[in-house]
Amino acid sequence: MSTDLLDRTAAVRGWDARLAVGAVLLVVFLCGAAAGALAMDSKAHLRMHQPDFDAPNSRALNFDRLQRELNLTPPQSEQVSSILTDMWQYYRTVLTDSKSRVEQVLTPQQREKFEQLLREQR
Repeated sequence: MSTDLLDRTAAVRGWDARLAVGAVLLVVFLCGAAAGALAMDSKAHLRMHQPDFDAPNSRALNFDRLQRELNLTPPQSEQVSSILTDMWQYYRTVLTDSKSRVEQVLTPQQREKFEQLLREQR
């Protein structure tokens, strides 16, 4: 809209165009804040941002779910816990080794960029 049209519309209706635009922006901002508060309250953000696969809290959640869903007996729980611990250690070792091997191939500038890319991925 042109400024003249806004001024004419405001004059006809008795509104200040800048005040009307400010009020609309305030309402939009408040709606966004309310939607964000609802999302945080419903913990929707936690479902969108799951912890790393091998993070301690993620491991505990995954194991608890397995125990519950599969109705594991105490001996089974102990064995599954041991197996998962081995798997997570292997996973961490493979990631560390792979990262080290990639870094050996890169120049110092490329290594710096590689580290930055890894940080952004987390």
